[in-house]
Amino acid sequence: MLINLRSFPEFSSTATLIFVTGILLFVAGVAIVRSHNNWKGGWPLVVTILGWLAVLGGLVRLFFPIHLAANAGDIGRNTGLVVTALVVFLLLGGFLSFKGYSRD
Repeated sequence: MLINLRSFPEFSSTATLIFVTGILLFVAGVAIVRSHNNWKGGWPLVVTILGWLAVLGGLVRLFFPIHLAANAGDIGRNTGLVVTALVVFLLLGGFLSFKGYSRD
């Protein structure tokens, strides 16, 4: 998404696409929660919290796709916010990949 940043407003403002991504996000979140519901401290807690956030985010996208599509254009125009969020997600994904594949 960082490479194709100009396509973000068109991608995020379609209610049907928001609904479909809500289904995928909900299913992925349920899979994470079912297989990794670990509330002990440390980095595995980050995986559990991200799983629950995926479940909640998927449900919000499933129940309010039209409302989200109307507001997504405003968020998509704020390029600094989008780039910052994408960099944070990229760093978080890199950290979790490192922890997941390294020896403890």
